[in-house]
Amino acid sequence: MRVPPFSRFVFFLKLIGVFITGCFVGAAILHMFHIAQFEALYHLRMEQQNKLIQYESDIKSLTQYKNRNSVIKSLKVTIENEYSEEARPELDTLTEQELLKLVRKDLSIFIGQDIYDIDSDSQFARKLLEKKVYKNISGQDYTIDIKTVLLIENTLQVWMTVRKYTPPPS
Repeated sequence: MRVPPFSRFVFFLKLIGVFITGCFVGAAILHMFHIAQFEALYHLRMEQQNKLIQYESDIKSLTQYKNRNSVIKSLKVTIENEYSEEARPELDTLTEQELLKLVRKDLSIFIGQDIYDIDSDSQFARKLLEKKVYKNISGQDYTIDIKTVLLIENTLQVWMTVRKYTPPPS
């Protein structure tokens, strides 16, 4: 039995090599799209979960204080965009949501308080939250600064700025 010359199969081996390489590249690109889609779904889920927690706490406080007209029933916290982009750190949605959740937790002492008596605790809350450091949120430390507090229709609205915390030199 005679073995055919190898030079006849070189073209087919090149085609098979290109095909297998294309399969690997295609699988890598498909995997990259899958990971990006999964990450977007994860961010959306975390955002929706934080909204659900906020809505549940709002419903609880609204039903608890529904007969009292002069109390703070809900709390809305917003991160303010600064004019200079180098001052504000680049925050992803998970970090933003975690910061908002922690600040809401700290300011929840105002829910249920009388609107007309809020000035007695406002200085305490301002001192408590002034330059407060929130540690280890997505691997970073952040400090907040409350800019504006507004009370409209039993809702306490708070605007704040966020900066990365740099510890003082020791």
